[in-house]
Amino acid sequence: MVPPPAPAPVPADAEPVGTVVARELPGPAPYFVGRERELAQLRAEIGRPGLAVVGGKQPDRGRVLLVVGRPGAGRTELAITLAREVAPAYPDGQFFLRLTGTDGDPVAPADTARALLRVLAAGRRAVPGQSVSGHVAPGHVAPGGAVPGQALPGGAEDAPGPDPAVDPVAALREATAGRRLLLVLDDVPHADQLAGLLPESPGSLVVATADGPLSGVPDVRPCTLGGLDTPAALALLARTIGGTRVTNDPRAAETLVQELSGHPTAVRLAAAWLAAQPRMPLSEAAVHLHATPDSPLTPAPPAPAAPPASAAGPADAKGVAADAPAAEQPPPARRPAAPGELLRAFRAAYGTLPPAVARLLRSLVLAPAGSVDAHVASALAGCAVDVAERALSDLADSALLLRGPADGLYRVPGCLEPLLRALLAATDRPQDITLARARMLERTVRLLESCRVTLAREAGADALPGTVRFASPAAAAEWLRTRRPALMAAARAAVADGELDTLARRLITALVRAVLAQPAPPAAGRPRRLPAGADRYELHTLALTVAERRHLPHEKAAALINLADLDVEAGRTDRAVTAYRKALEAARAADDTGAEGRVLEAIGACYLEQRDLSRACDWFGRALALRQGRGELVDQARLHARIGAVLTYLGSHGPALREWRAAAGVHRRLGDLSSQARALAEAARVQEYAGLPEDAMRTCRDALYYARQAGERRLEAAVLMRLAEALQRLGDSGGADLQRAAAGRLLQAGESPAF
Repeated sequence: MVPPPAPAPVPADAEPVGTVVARELPGPAPYFVGRERELAQLRAEIGRPGLAVVGGKQPDRGRVLLVVGRPGAGRTELAITLAREVAPAYPDGQFFLRLTGTDGDPVAPADTARALLRVLAAGRRAVPGQSVSGHVAPGHVAPGGAVPGQALPGGAEDAPGPDPAVDPVAALREATAGRRLLLVLDDVPHADQLAGLLPESPGSLVVATADGPLSGVPDVRPCTLGGLDTPAALALLARTIGGTRVTNDPRAAETLVQELSGHPTAVRLAAAWLAAQPRMPLSEAAVHLHATPDSPLTPAPPAPAAPPASAAGPADAKGVAADAPAAEQPPPARRPAAPGELLRAFRAAYGTLPPAVARLLRSLVLAPAGSVDAHVASALAGCAVDVAERALSDLADSALLLRGPADGLYRVPGCLEPLLRALLAATDRPQDITLARARMLERTVRLLESCRVTLAREAGADALPGTVRFASPAAAAEWLRTRRPALMAAARAAVADGELDTLARRLITALVRAVLAQPAPPAAGRPRRLPAGADRYELHTLALTVAERRHLPHEKAAALINLADLDVEAGRTDRAVTAYRKALEAARAADDTGAEGRVLEAIGACYLEQRDLSRACDWFGRALALRQGRGELVDQARLHARIGAVLTYLGSHGPALREWRAAAGVHRRLGDLSSQARALAEAARVQEYAGLPEDAMRTCRDALYYARQAGERRLEAAVLMRLAEALQRLGDSGGADLQRAAAGRLLQAGESPAF
């Protein structure tokens, strides 16, 4: 596999590849024309005094602009064009988010708020194309995205998982207060989604797009888009088929664009269709489009009939009828029907495709998060990678696909996706669709395994098949970075489907291992953390869902342990203890004593972190008893040492001394001389605390003997320093100085003792 080049500037019509996106404004749209009147209206709206100012009050939030239009009318391109024009006035960051998923469902405001918090926190650390959130964020984060010296609330920068104690919407309000931000919120289905994301700063600007007015947002005047005027539509047509062809028959060209009502996407589809047929006169094309029906290609499925009153379910425990929607939930979003001119242009373009290419295009709506590359397309269509690559490029040239933020990435335009989904459901058999999804997941697993092997520089990478082989670790890291949003979406979709749980489990495992194979740069002022904590938290949650659904206690215990480990990493030890206790139940149900011992020790470590030393010692003791029953000497030695350290801190010197001597004895059985020396040195320290300096000196000499047998200079120096302390307590200052001098001779310049 050839490593993909650095991402090019993202055109405005290249939609993001993920579920929740927070990224810098895309680049200018190559097919944006006209709209001078609408742009002037929106510019004037920015400077218009709001209702609060008219009423003598100070505004408490930024200005909100709303662009409304039918599918494919170019509302996103208009919003981005305006935002790029006014961006210099908002130096604290300019971000683009899409609030509707590829399946048409609205994105939860909390998820959107988390994505914004992460991208704001990434700030100066982000680079072009850098993923900045647990879910998705291709593109570049504006340098002003982070507040110097200010940490965002809720640990949004690198929290390994969502903290239920933190309200992300409230945290976002706090993080954006007093800042000049520019947000482009695309495809907003409900006013409720928008309300919680508005920055509480009069100096900010929000440009939203929607299918219709958002009545729940006050003081907003929608800018409604219709079709392009005739000169702009002709200019758009000429960009694809050439100005000469338009000039040669201007009347037919006008008739053609007027037949399509100036609809931008319909004009682009028709232009691409004409470009593939250079001998077709424009007048004939206009006649053909006029004769093309503007009805959907497949009949719409009938709406489910409402159940009769007698069939209504009983009231639930909350007193709400079982079939009544929850009051706090917004109604499900439904994409509006495609306008007739778009349907006619799509029919013309789709009808000229070869059957194999048409089948490939239909199958692309199955791609996770709408992100498509040659591997995804070849797996879905069951063809060779190079064949799929050529087909994707041709479909993008035909305006049936959009090019993504990196070379080789594509997506289906949002206005065409419902049409292709309906075609897929009507044309392809359900078993063929399931088989295509299985092939896609299997290919993804193979690519992830190849990515992990390459990142880890393991032997055997060169023996991988050429189609899934990466040229270098840098190429593998680039692939994982650009595809991670789609990979996460694939895992979610596979688990939600429920029919491919075996592949879902393999995909989750492969994705976690690939993510962990990445080098994690240390964060300034904080300990080094494993990469992509939020992604790993979600993946382990998905694994838990599958394990519970399939009644797999071993995997349930493993998933709970992994989730608890991430909570510990985030400092949420109370939550971790709860998860560990659930994991303990699952491990015992599976008779997995190995996992049980691991959990018992982890619970003790949580209590140790909370400074609850008595409980920590108790849980360490339970873990030790289990390890002794299993005959696991290494674990026994470690637990003896942990119990000894806790007892030492508690001042229980006698029991602590027994634990350290027991640890030394186990290390002797293992033949680990250096660890035996360390345990004896700690025993000597306990003897000093207990007021037994003579015993401490004798134990130090034993430790010194084993340190010399181990041949470790720094360890020997550390024991000599411990011996010097014992001699000093006995009043032998001269002997103590001799031991310190001997320790100094063992150490080289810049070295320090082992402990």
